[in-house]
Amino acid sequence: MSPNAIRRIKNSATHIFLVVFGLFFLSPFLWIISTALKPDEELFLWPPKWIPSHLMWSNFPDAISYFPFWSYLGNTLTITALATAGVLFSCPIVAYSLARIPWKGSKPLFGLTLIIMMLPYQVTMIPIFIVFKNLGWVGTNVPLWLPAFFGAPFYIFLLRQFFMGLPKELEDAGRIDGASELRIYSQIMLPLCKPALLTVALFQVMGSWTDYQGPLIYLSDESQYTLMLGLSSFKTQHGAEWQMMMAASALITVPIILLYFGVQKAFIRGITFSGIK
Repeated sequence: MSPNAIRRIKNSATHIFLVVFGLFFLSPFLWIISTALKPDEELFLWPPKWIPSHLMWSNFPDAISYFPFWSYLGNTLTITALATAGVLFSCPIVAYSLARIPWKGSKPLFGLTLIIMMLPYQVTMIPIFIVFKNLGWVGTNVPLWLPAFFGAPFYIFLLRQFFMGLPKELEDAGRIDGASELRIYSQIMLPLCKPALLTVALFQVMGSWTDYQGPLIYLSDESQYTLMLGLSSFKTQHGAEWQMMMAASALITVPIILLYFGVQKAFIRGITFSGIK
């Protein structure tokens, strides 16, 4: 057998393995879609029935009408947009100062950033809650997006690694032309880190969109609920309407999937060039 034939067989076997492996991870989402389209009598069949005998598309509009979906969607979009804008405003400039500007104390501050990044959320949850309670913001959505404007350690680390990989000659050329440090940052360096910024934006959108613990802690008024919290209350209010719950879950999940595939190439570039393998 020729080397080319052996190579083709290996490549085909690799692709088949990856497809099967991908279907394994995709199976929960496929089961959500399958359950969302099933009639009541096929929900608990054994062995499970993946393809319904007839598709119940009405479960999707029924699920939306069963709880205030559009109100929760608006709350989620507001929090997600503000939190994403916050990290895109605060994290790049901090990362740039740690990566490209030599100043006394930058290395200890970066080390402190890494230490904070390693702290689990459960450690800081109660102190942060006490701070927001003293400020009178518990019961509002402010605690869910305001901290983003003060930076996030992981995003600062990721962006710093990306800035470290950019040629130093670019900023030297800007200084020779008389550009200030802020102009070098905003007009030369920042446009070059679009892949990393898109990666940060994707992470933050996913984090805010799927956040359940934060809204559960800080929100008490049902009119301010997010989609995740509203989906949790769906079962409490309407019982085990499994097909409608799965329909609502699918509607919540699909935007994140579409967003990922839309920025997939930039996301991979951002992760690769930032040194996070």
